[in-house]
Amino acid sequence: MEYLYCTLIGYLIGCFNPSYLLGRIKGVDIKKKGSGNAGASNALILFGKITGIVCALLDIFKAYLAIKLTAVLFAEFALSFVITGSACILGHIFPFYMKFRGGKGLACLGGMVLAFDWRVFVVLLISELIMVLIVDYICFVPMSASPVFAVIYGIMTKDIIGTVILLLISLVIIFKHIENLRRIKKGTEARFSFLWNKDEKARLEKNVSKE
Repeated sequence: MEYLYCTLIGYLIGCFNPSYLLGRIKGVDIKKKGSGNAGASNALILFGKITGIVCALLDIFKAYLAIKLTAVLFAEFALSFVITGSACILGHIFPFYMKFRGGKGLACLGGMVLAFDWRVFVVLLISELIMVLIVDYICFVPMSASPVFAVIYGIMTKDIIGTVILLLISLVIIFKHIENLRRIKKGTEARFSFLWNKDEKARLEKNVSKE
């Protein structure tokens, strides 16, 4: 029953989508604007930096909260961390009330890493930030961080089952970002530098206005 309870708790908390809900408050269906992604990155594009950052922090916190909650409720269940965190990511990506079209799991993955070990979180954050500054596309962060974390988890815990689950989740996250790779090829993907580059921001806003 612990498997079921951790899955339900993680999934239902993961389904809470601040980007989508804030968009609805503003009268915008975030799934039909910008990149079409119901996540913090699209909220940042559509509604500005502050809103995007708040949505990202809420997504990180919900995964962290879900994991810590089940750790208390099911302290003897060895896989509570992996099951709850993975279910939370899947809840964010496939929320039932949004026809299973949610975000792409990056911030929830961050919350999962933070709940695992804050030092691993900091190292991954710095490493991924350096990479995104080099490649200028944020979509490479979840595509690389998810399998890297699975490997780190496996090395630190020697938990084979948990590592396999995390690797499967990383495949889901990578699959969800295939469309980003297609947009990079077409030259329509948002670059990370739009946060401070006026020309890039103007190009991005022009692309958004066409949606």
